Amino acid sequence: MKKFFQDPRILIGLLIAHVLLFFSFQDRTIFWYIFSGSILVLIAYSSFQEDVDDKLSFIQFIIFGALSGFLLYFVFWLGLWGMKILHLPFDTSIKNLYNWYAPALFWQYLALVLVAAPGEELFWRGFIQKRLSKYFKPIVSILTGSVLYASVHIYSGSFLLVLAAFISGLFWGYLYFLKKSMPLVIVSHIIFDLMIFIILPFR
Repeated sequence: MKKFFQDPRILIGLLIAHVLLFFSFQDRTIFWYIFSGSILVLIAYSSFQEDVDDKLSFIQFIIFGALSGFLLYFVFWLGLWGMKILHLPFDTSIKNLYNWYAPALFWQYLALVLVAAPGEELFWRGFIQKRLSKYFKPIVSILTGSVLYASVHIYSGSFLLVLAAFISGLFWGYLYFLKKSMPLVIVSHIIFDLMIFIILPFR
């Protein structure tokens, strides 16, 4: 634990992520401009810290990535279905999230697929979780990485988004630990994003 708090690479990376995401969520009218730029900064930072793991063949990471992305979407669909059965008041929160942060223009969809999804995985799983694994057991590094990933979403003002980030962080964190393939988790993240924002959105 002591070594973790003395690791300047993680601490500086987390500080940068929190500052950038704080400003990204401040003005929803320019969210995609600031957010895209922020993710590019995180990509640049993480690329100098850790090598990219790629333990699977092209066919394997495409197939496993696509299937896992669909699986995570199904998990979220079940969760929302359960909320409706229990009459939990989250409908307005979900609609607000789509209205505030969902991509609306063509370039924003491109940024979602080419910048946001790859960048988040490179930074949070490829750098933060991988770095945590040097100090903690796998389950602790996955859990801690997921909490840290969720923590930067508090600036959105949405508990639902923080919860979604934590759950997806656990899923992708375990997937990354299991397969040691960054392309796999990137494909999984892209498929998940395409499902919730384009193909079958929850709103």
